[in-house]
Amino acid sequence: MTRDSSSQKSGILIVGECAKEIPVALVFELLGLGRRLGSGGLGEVSVALLGNPAPEVFAALIAGGAERIFVARTPAREHYESDVWLAALADILARTSPRLILAGHTALGADLAPRLAFRLKAAIATGCERLVLSGDKLHATRPCFGHKAREVLALKTHPSIVTVRARTNEAIERSSERSGEIVEVAIQAFDNRAIPRVTARKYDDTGEGPRLESANVVVAGGRGLGGAEGFETLAKLAHILGGAVGASRVACDLGWCPRSWQVGLTGKTVTPSLYVAVGISGASHHMAGCGNASAILAINSDPEAPIFKEARFGLVGDYRELVPALVTELARHKTAA
Repeated sequence: MTRDSSSQKSGILIVGECAKEIPVALVFELLGLGRRLGSGGLGEVSVALLGNPAPEVFAALIAGGAERIFVARTPAREHYESDVWLAALADILARTSPRLILAGHTALGADLAPRLAFRLKAAIATGCERLVLSGDKLHATRPCFGHKAREVLALKTHPSIVTVRARTNEAIERSSERSGEIVEVAIQAFDNRAIPRVTARKYDDTGEGPRLESANVVVAGGRGLGGAEGFETLAKLAHILGGAVGASRVACDLGWCPRSWQVGLTGKTVTPSLYVAVGISGASHHMAGCGNASAILAINSDPEAPIFKEARFGLVGDYRELVPALVTELARHKTAA
């Protein structure tokens, strides 16, 4: 794959990430962003899908704003493998010349996008919150310095590649009246023996409640919990709030909770309406993963903890007393309602 700067490129191609054979919520947010950029002059919005998606997936994506869906019938594999995806995208890009390629800022997108950018010799901006078209240039805004500032990058290559954080763009209202084209893409043969295979995947979460990355409320715990039993207390608060449980890196390193719960620079990025930080000091590497929350409630026994400088609301005291009291009060209000 090489970049041809002399050819005219237009349109937007979205990497259609799925979880358990269903498009993740972030894909619909990217479709909303794509449609807004498309109406501003970037053109048609397409989605690239791999595998053998069900007809309901096509219908949902078209209803969500996809004008064209490229389907690469890859060998039957349950898990993401970068070389397979790169080979499939190479063939899809041979059929279209997008001005912009969008992917979610997820584990998949963070691995795939830089590899694709290297092959295309394309500009890339990762972890972005905002993307606008100014004249013929794309400007991407993303947090820096542990979410204490924002930087704006001008993307000049055609195509450019951007990974976008969850819950920073609005999906458009789905409509069954929309129509779209489905294009089958044959993948060129490649040596399967040279590709590392994922033989199994273990899911740390229980499958109950919302995904951490898309939850509207996240209740996270850190070293201040004192042990794994503290997360049982936080789970009760998360349940009554309809949220997900997260954790600091220290709590994960100590084995108190699954690694998949980690929020921060080396973990997941979350952007909930409410982030409840319990026993978390508020170090910059943790705030890099939750600093975009609409509001932060800090619960900590140390009144001097840095987290209070980042929080809109704060409670100083022992979480063993405060969190159960919150659960009881919330349950009372829910019953009264």
